[in-house]
Amino acid sequence: MSATLRERLIALIEPVIERLGYELVDLDYGAGRGSALVRLYIDRHGGVGIEDCERVSREVSALLDVEDPIPTAYTLEVSSPGFDRVLRTRAHFARFAGERVFVELATPREGRRRYTGTLVAAGDAGIELDVDGERVAVRYEELAKARLAG
Repeated sequence: MSATLRERLIALIEPVIERLGYELVDLDYGAGRGSALVRLYIDRHGGVGIEDCERVSREVSALLDVEDPIPTAYTLEVSSPGFDRVLRTRAHFARFAGERVFVELATPREGRRRYTGTLVAAGDAGIELDVDGERVAVRYEELAKARLAG
């Protein structure tokens, strides 16, 4: 999926999810032969149940039917983020300060691309990790992936 389509889907869907009282944690898209899969990960304080996923699915389906941003047939799935929750926004990082995280850089730094450690701080420009007693600062634009490491 092109970054532009993913960004457009997030921009389109996120306000609806927020109005319903949920948070869009992440959005996955996979295209296959003649169809695609759109998977949304949602959360809210107190957790997410099947009824929450069904409610979000109905609302987002209606929105996508009207806006028609996906160029092929697709299946929509809505799920909770799970224990290895993706960290996508600055607010996600701030919320999980003190937790163990895994981050992968878009471009290796001194031959290293992956770090697992404690998320010490999340600021406007980036995050700071404690990796085996060593502080590692990472700018948000350097991140390729980030998730809770359990």
